[in-house]
Amino acid sequence: MKNKMILLASRPQGTPTPDNFKFEEREVPALQEGQVLLKSLYVSVDPYMRGRMSDADSYVAPYKVGEPISGGIVAEVVESKSGQFPKGTVVLGNLPWQQYIVQHGNGLGKINSDIAPLSYHLGILGMPGLTAYFGLLRICEPKAGETVVVSGAAGAVGTVVGQIAKLKGCRVVGIAGSDDKTSYLKQELGFDETINYKTATDMKAAMKEACPDGVDVYFDNVGGEISDAVYLNLNEFSRIAICGQIAYYNSTSVPTGMRVEPILLKRKAMMKGFIVSDYAADFESAAEDLAKWVQEGKLQYLETITEGFDNIPTAFLGLFSGQNTGKQLVKVPDQEG
Repeated sequence: MKNKMILLASRPQGTPTPDNFKFEEREVPALQEGQVLLKSLYVSVDPYMRGRMSDADSYVAPYKVGEPISGGIVAEVVESKSGQFPKGTVVLGNLPWQQYIVQHGNGLGKINSDIAPLSYHLGILGMPGLTAYFGLLRICEPKAGETVVVSGAAGAVGTVVGQIAKLKGCRVVGIAGSDDKTSYLKQELGFDETINYKTATDMKAAMKEACPDGVDVYFDNVGGEISDAVYLNLNEFSRIAICGQIAYYNSTSVPTGMRVEPILLKRKAMMKGFIVSDYAADFESAAEDLAKWVQEGKLQYLETITEGFDNIPTAFLGLFSGQNTGKQLVKVPDQEG
């Protein structure tokens, strides 16, 4: 049986292009004892993958040129020689971008499809939801009545951050890149105020207007000039969680900007960068909270789902031009197998 896969063809210089990806077909190897054959159902594409396409030192090893790219995938066991994962089991794992995957089951987690749609386990119940949960609740510790600002607010993480902050009684301001996105945040998710950074002629003035009482919590998914505008409005004892810096991911030179240290000092503010895996010991209890809020209707979740294995690179590249709202996924239809 032929198996289509997507390899890293070359390391991008600046913004990735389709030329950085290569499609290849190989034979699916016969199963050995203890192995399973997985069929990809949903493939996650995430901004952090851009860092892994480079060979710079980071918190996770870079992808190797000429080998499959990997990430979060929901897959079904279609053949099994493992007592742990019988045929028909649906699993979640960090897996290569392949239609079919043969492995021993290392790092796979079984999915309960009764809790939520399968795709949610790559989004609100998976890495993005957990990132929002720990970054906001463990680092920022929001209190009722405080003002919480979220950049990249219409993304997979930002939408969850804002809603959890509302559950905690906060006033929430979301920053996004289109009127459709800001309308969604305000009308559907209950954000108190929004800013379209692409149409705002003066971000500093827009931030001051949206946050008349200043900023107590900033959940930063973006960096750059957007964050500079937030820093100028920080209150005393404000807290900042650095989750992502997508404004810099495709930079080819060292970015420069505002010197934030004097502001942090004068405001007695705290800024902390984090990786969600820092909190792995508490993933289970956090996922239970998120699932409970989803089931109770307290958390809404929007997905942008692209159809077709061949469209995985296109979906990934779209992250850097803001084409998605909520979590970007790729569904691999049955007929492609």
